[in-house]
Amino acid sequence: MARLANKVAIVTGAGTRSNNVSGVGVATAKIFAEQGAKVLVVDMNEAAAKTSVEVITAGGGEASFYVADVAHESGCRQIVETAVERYGKLNILMNNVGIVSGRGLATEIDEDSWHRVLDVNLKSMVFISKYAIPAMIESGGGSIINISSVDGIRAGMGHSVSYSASKGGVIALTRTMAVDHGRDNVRVNCIAPGMIYTSMVEVVNDHRRRLRSQIAPLGTEGTAEDVAMAAAFLASDEAKWITGVILPVDAGLMAAGPQSILSNIIDDDGIFL
Repeated sequence: MARLANKVAIVTGAGTRSNNVSGVGVATAKIFAEQGAKVLVVDMNEAAAKTSVEVITAGGGEASFYVADVAHESGCRQIVETAVERYGKLNILMNNVGIVSGRGLATEIDEDSWHRVLDVNLKSMVFISKYAIPAMIESGGGSIINISSVDGIRAGMGHSVSYSASKGGVIALTRTMAVDHGRDNVRVNCIAPGMIYTSMVEVVNDHRRRLRSQIAPLGTEGTAEDVAMAAAFLASDEAKWITGVILPVDAGLMAAGPQSILSNIIDDDGIFL
């Protein structure tokens, strides 16, 4: 299947950070390449980015890497310029990079960690899009996919006010850019992953992993590849009439409330199943 043939894609935060479980960035870069795209793998960690490229090229895909800190506008501009210089155009931007730092309530968060999370998770998407959108217009149009989280829709399990605020901002940003650039033939959509198991949450113990999976209607654990396949669809011409959408990839979590899921996780005696 070559649904992304002749397309050029940037995927941020696409370095390989674990030998045991994939992250959303590398999983998406791999699937984009498998489906025909030329991929610029972006990460702050050169070794992690290089590993992802080696995996992609070993599988017959075409990719290269670029090391940048997306929290700075200069880095965002250089990413887009590099993609166009190497591959001649730009069709797809996957704004995946994200961090969790300074976990805590509003009464606990410190200023430095607040700024760092907002800079990486939200500001980066604005400024890389600033340069990507003109490049896409020059290429005849394109698709931007922003990665948010169910934590940007409802309060999450992690109690990280900076993370939730940044992911909520991604949703608002997506809708605004979709409206602003629809006439430019640039589509902008957002994926809100649920309780997926990736390298970002690899430290989660087995008991918590089971609980995370059981609170959603499907009762199963998601993977980075589940998000990557949704991104491949939104990047493709199959989604040419879809823009401004917030797509939860969450096993139905956002469709459920606590009262509707209790019978799936607690028995008649109030004991977790």
